[in-house]
Amino acid sequence: METDIEIVELLPGRLHQLNFWVGQGFVWRDDDGTLTLIDAGPAGSGPGIAAAVRELGADPGDVRRLLLTHFHRDHAGAAAEVAAWGGVEVLAHRLDAAVVRGEQPVIPPDLSDAPEWEREFHANLAPMPDVPPVKAITDLDEGDTLHVGGGTRVVALPGHTPGSAAYHLPPHGVLFLGDTVANVEGHTMRGIFNVNRRQAGESLKRLPQLDSVDVACFGHGDAIVGGADVALRAVVEALTD
Repeated sequence: METDIEIVELLPGRLHQLNFWVGQGFVWRDDDGTLTLIDAGPAGSGPGIAAAVRELGADPGDVRRLLLTHFHRDHAGAAAEVAAWGGVEVLAHRLDAAVVRGEQPVIPPDLSDAPEWEREFHANLAPMPDVPPVKAITDLDEGDTLHVGGGTRVVALPGHTPGSAAYHLPPHGVLFLGDTVANVEGHTMRGIFNVNRRQAGESLKRLPQLDSVDVACFGHGDAIVGGADVALRAVVEALTD
């Protein structure tokens, strides 16, 4: 069980990145002191998230909601642990919420049209614990607006999973992308392990249409603070399929 999570400050007093043993999540603080988590890491991360919240000078009871970008184990694994704190609303796009609730099976990635290096990488992944179901999840859909960060918009980006979603905070220029895009070792790239690679590519083409994207937060790799729109546009321009 993980309890030691690295905390990276992205926007002072407002946004922090939580680095799990695989992947990462984020903590957003609103003006009233309430917190929103974006993704919860793999199963067993709950105590570490709680410790990180306290290190940030808050209390787990200040967490009002958990936004899931998609159903994969390294993002939704500890959702049930966070929900058990009480008073935390868990939200996800409706197409992935059904999986996290345990109503539908996990859809594996289709690597038939993925590059060889991606298939080899997937074959050598270390196993991760299953995702305990979260029965109470609020379903989201494209265009929904949440009372977070002055108005957070839900952007549906199907392809990585059927219900992959980004969360866009236009007043702050922040975009949480989940695994639709990665930023590994300074290389911003399309996400891998998609259930539908072609659909994921089409979803990427939506990103340059979003206004006010200065900070991009990824499920894997360092966040881009400043000029994120330029990096995302380059990913789209590099698409070949």
